[in-house]
Amino acid sequence: MSATTNPFHHLVEALHPDHPEQRFFNLSKLGDPRYERLPFSIRVLLESAVRNCDGFLVKPSDVESILNWKETQAQTVEVPFRPSRVILQDFTGVPAVVDFAAMRDAVTLLGGDPEKINPVCPADLVIDHSIQVDFNRKTDSLQKNQDLEFDRNKERFQFLKWGSKAFHNMRIIPPGSGIVHQVNLEYLARVVFNQDGLYYPDSLVGTDSHTTMIDGLGVLGWGVGGIEAEAVMLGQPISMVLPQVVGYKLFGTPDKFITSTDIVLTVTKHLRQVGVVGKFVEFFGPGVSQLSIADRATIANMCPEYGATAAFFPVDHVSIKYLEQTGRDAEKLDYITRYLKAVAMFRDYNNVSQDPDFTQVVEMDLTTVVPCCSGPKRPQDRIAVSDMKTDFESCLGAKQGFKGFQVAPESHATEVPFQYNGADYALSHGSVVIAAITSCTNTSNPSVMLGAGLLAKKAVECGLSVKPYIKTSLSPGSGVVTYYLKESGVMDYLFKLGFEVVGYGCMTCIGNSGPLPEPVVEAITQGDLVAAGILSGNRNFEGRVHPNTRANYLASPPLVIAYALAGTVRIDFDTEPIALNAQGKKVFLRDIWPTREEIQAVEREFVIPSMFKEVYEKIEKVNERWNALSAPSDKLYPWDPQSTYIKSPPFFSGLTMELDPPAPIRDAYVLLNLGDSVTTDHISPAGNIARNSSAARYLTDKGLSPRDFNSYGSRRGNDAVMARGTFANIRLFNKFLNKQAPRTLHLPTDETLDVFDAAERYQQAGSPLLILAGKEYGSGSSRDWAAKGPFLLGVKAVLAESYERIHRSNLVGMGVIPLEYLPGVTADTLGLTGRERYSVLIPQQLVPRMLVDVTLDTGKSFQVRMRFDTDVELAYFHNGGILNYMIRKMSEK
Repeated sequence: MSATTNPFHHLVEALHPDHPEQRFFNLSKLGDPRYERLPFSIRVLLESAVRNCDGFLVKPSDVESILNWKETQAQTVEVPFRPSRVILQDFTGVPAVVDFAAMRDAVTLLGGDPEKINPVCPADLVIDHSIQVDFNRKTDSLQKNQDLEFDRNKERFQFLKWGSKAFHNMRIIPPGSGIVHQVNLEYLARVVFNQDGLYYPDSLVGTDSHTTMIDGLGVLGWGVGGIEAEAVMLGQPISMVLPQVVGYKLFGTPDKFITSTDIVLTVTKHLRQVGVVGKFVEFFGPGVSQLSIADRATIANMCPEYGATAAFFPVDHVSIKYLEQTGRDAEKLDYITRYLKAVAMFRDYNNVSQDPDFTQVVEMDLTTVVPCCSGPKRPQDRIAVSDMKTDFESCLGAKQGFKGFQVAPESHATEVPFQYNGADYALSHGSVVIAAITSCTNTSNPSVMLGAGLLAKKAVECGLSVKPYIKTSLSPGSGVVTYYLKESGVMDYLFKLGFEVVGYGCMTCIGNSGPLPEPVVEAITQGDLVAAGILSGNRNFEGRVHPNTRANYLASPPLVIAYALAGTVRIDFDTEPIALNAQGKKVFLRDIWPTREEIQAVEREFVIPSMFKEVYEKIEKVNERWNALSAPSDKLYPWDPQSTYIKSPPFFSGLTMELDPPAPIRDAYVLLNLGDSVTTDHISPAGNIARNSSAARYLTDKGLSPRDFNSYGSRRGNDAVMARGTFANIRLFNKFLNKQAPRTLHLPTDETLDVFDAAERYQQAGSPLLILAGKEYGSGSSRDWAAKGPFLLGVKAVLAESYERIHRSNLVGMGVIPLEYLPGVTADTLGLTGRERYSVLIPQQLVPRMLVDVTLDTGKSFQVRMRFDTDVELAYFHNGGILNYMIRKMSEK
């Protein structure tokens, strides 16, 4: 960082007059009035550009573009961003480490130095996605689930432990420690970095879409594909279009019975309606200062559900108090505050003169928020709790869709009796069979967790219980949660209702809900029932939570318990009792619901800094089985050809230093003909491996029995399994079949096959493939396998009406072309059936967002936009993908 390499070196000064070695780039010394008008989130992008300005990857013109944000934000201007760090979880982290290992091999073959493939910025990987709810309602459920997790995933864990040794700058947080985003919030977040005496804002990208949770603490971060994260780890800036920033003004005081979950579900629906896809949302206004950091983090966590890139709450005095509460030391708090005030990034939400310019301002009055849930199939479909019963009943008969199950009217009252543990029960439409307090969204928030505990206490004292066949579970986001639930005395009451700790991980929210009791499954199947799952998570897409729960509702932890007590979502809590107690007395939800004041009093007493210090001081060594695990120490990974978990991917086979010119796509068949809102849950392999699937046949051929299949998530390091699981979601609606199924038509023979088997036939015949889709293709989690899988199936391009931001970027990263219909044009307006063969003319000279011609074998032709949005993305495409680009770069002599 010398004056010769960085034109902004003159901005560097001492942070403290007594410590000249403590330096920072003082953006206030730019002397530019535009800086004070920038949204706080854009100031973070500006600081990164100033500090990393080298005239090559980051140019002075990039700094000017960001500084001139007010004028350039609507002009699709590309800027580079170098985040301070990367965060990974094990589902998305394993394939990233697999790619790193394979890249080392490829660089070696090209004559380069394999150790150049190494993270250049801190990378933290938290193992939190592997544990399942196999056991619940037992005193030893936690230990049994953790033991099973280790037995199933030992090979993956060994590989990750190898990675922690082989790669510098990579830290692994072992299983059983907590959920990645809560660990990030409570422990990993720096807020301000102090690297070799240079101070700068903490910022990050993560291989999980809910990385945005950290925005609640004033750390700018968002989810990217594993492919993009790997590039950042290798020192490449992210190329991004300078975002528009929607200012979201909060004011008013929420009702005493409102939870932060109610607020976030209301915000989610509102921002979906506003339309914030690809934009930053920055919160301001006097209402923000009333929200705890946990409340802000809950709102920021759900950012992917309303479609924004980031949901930013600048640091204020509440943030500093949270850092103190979570055990950060006084010296850190001092330099964090000193630095942020020096660069005008410290916020006073009650000071309107600090309010920056925004692209657009929207408002919400917190007094208007009512208790609510979201569902039955999408997180943005908010329903007031008072309307849940009537809404569910209308969904029953409505046409199949996001709010419909198309159940015949005469079947709405279907009731199926069954026996469980010697007692008689009955299930009907709307019966709750899964009730899970789970996921990063809510388990980091003491107010809703203690709220659930206090509600459980009152319910038990009123003589209420949860039916034993309902699969109840509690999976906290960190050991701190268990600590304060025990210390406050509510854990015993949660346990009595069946909500004992089953593990520290995402669990039910990502489909690791484990099996339901067999009699329950039989009753659901027999009556073709729309059974319900209720969870404190952030995702409820079809087929995600459990194959047998067709309706899934997101709710606050207290409401999860309430619906578990009721046993059905067909209840109006305002007018109907939640249950009768042992004396036959009606108990209403209002009788046992705790107020915000009650919850806050318990939180003040029991959520204390010493808990955080005690838990996190030993986090990296607390898992004895992890400590005892042996792993290879070679710099190149010794691949085991017999492994069904970790396999060297074929992405770099035959890679040379020379580039092939762009080639047109000729006579491609359509592999799948899809509609709107196809999510990465539909595309990317997730959940259990069905016994009749292509992946199951592969594993059987490898000598495995079904009980050893494990989940797709656990096998993300094996491309052969993942390719076979791509588009294997049972809820995938393919227009070729006109029904939900993980299958498609092989057009040359008109046979119905599993998607992988059809793709394999096309590949054997040398036929390229295309996917047709509608709006919001790839919405949902940031999963790199949603791009890698189609690439391995032979998909050369996707033609959609619009894309989710991360997924489009991931397609580019794998060399798959994202094509977009022109405005007002759809498959229907063009009369496309998907049975045509498609040719795409790709010129030798490409420019971002250019129009290209598509011709069909029917003689019809039309234009589409090629969604390579930046020159950097074009460079990746020319190289066959971002990783190929990096290998060639690292192999240069």
